[in-house]
Amino acid sequence: MTTIGFLHTAEAHVPTFRGLVAELAPGVRDLHVVDERLLADAAAPGVDSRIAERLRSLADSGADLVVCTCSTIGGQTERVGAGVPVLRLDRPMAEAAVAIGGRIAVVATVESTLAPTRALLLECAAGPVEIVDAPCLDAWALFAAGDLAGYARRVAAHCRGLTADVIVLAQASMAPAADLLADLPTPVLTSPRTAVLRAAAALKDPGHPGSG
Repeated sequence: MTTIGFLHTAEAHVPTFRGLVAELAPGVRDLHVVDERLLADAAAPGVDSRIAERLRSLADSGADLVVCTCSTIGGQTERVGAGVPVLRLDRPMAEAAVAIGGRIAVVATVESTLAPTRALLLECAAGPVEIVDAPCLDAWALFAAGDLAGYARRVAAHCRGLTADVIVLAQASMAPAADLLADLPTPVLTSPRTAVLRAAAALKDPGHPGSG
């Protein structure tokens, strides 16, 4: 059976992505590995070897493609590799953001996510783009406490004060906030759904972007 593996840094993401695979890629199996320390240790010496170990465990368990759902370490997972294709969660979202262009506001609730997201946007851009960091760091305590509804409300309230042509919600955890911003004229982009769609397409077509 075709299988998508997921590397998470929060247990809360497992049901989200299990549900997305069931909805968007029926018949595809999903595997999940959670290592919460990878987020805190993203810049620590030796973390690449730990990432490689987690990726290999997914590949050895049968994953045909691995999606890293942590924006902070996404670039590292792509670089380290796993012997199978690796897709960082936010790459499809970044490509969509630079396609819209103009002023891109990057909203993050963990500071370590800002620099990797900015670098990815610059990598995906065909020309100059204006990227504005818009951290909402006080929201993270709500997520850590398990108050996901409060977390989404705090992020949404923060986004309403931004001036931008497109808003990027840089972390998978922030996706529910987009539902609270449906009335905004500004596009609000999230990463989980587009990543699963990209992964499913890559599995169907080995030449599809994201399959290598």
